Amino acid sequence: MKFRTLAAAAVLAAIGAGAVIAADEPQVVRQGMMKSVGGAMGALAGIAKGEKPYDAEIVKASLTTISEVGKAFPDQFPAGSETGHETEASPKIWEAMDDFKAKSAKLGADADTVLASMPADQAGVGTALGTLGPNCGGCHEVYRLKK
Repeated sequence: MKFRTLAAAAVLAAIGAGAVIAADEPQVVRQGMMKSVGGAMGALAGIAKGEKPYDAEIVKASLTTISEVGKAFPDQFPAGSETGHETEASPKIWEAMDDFKAKSAKLGADADTVLASMPADQAGVGTALGTLGPNCGGCHEVYRLKK
């Protein structure tokens, strides 16, 4: 019985170690970052559409997430991370890294600008999405592979 317990613990430890190693992979990190931006944009969209009530804390947290990811995202594209982990990153990123970094920085800066004026109601959140949304779409059109 003890052998089975030890064997199960060893298998779980190996799986856990594999997950930690995978989590450090830039492809996995950037996928997580994009999921967090997607969640933030979804929260803002819910408020803008009136599907959820205006909540200043959610708006602030969402805009902060978008700002932070916009600034840190390009660091997750080192040479050699073009493939693997079902990445949707286009090779164009590495061909035009300066433009990619500029687009990401603009998203972060636009989120900071919106955050500084903090939308105070549903309409303000809708306006904020009008500012932030084109950043996402413009980058995805050029630098994201369609699956």
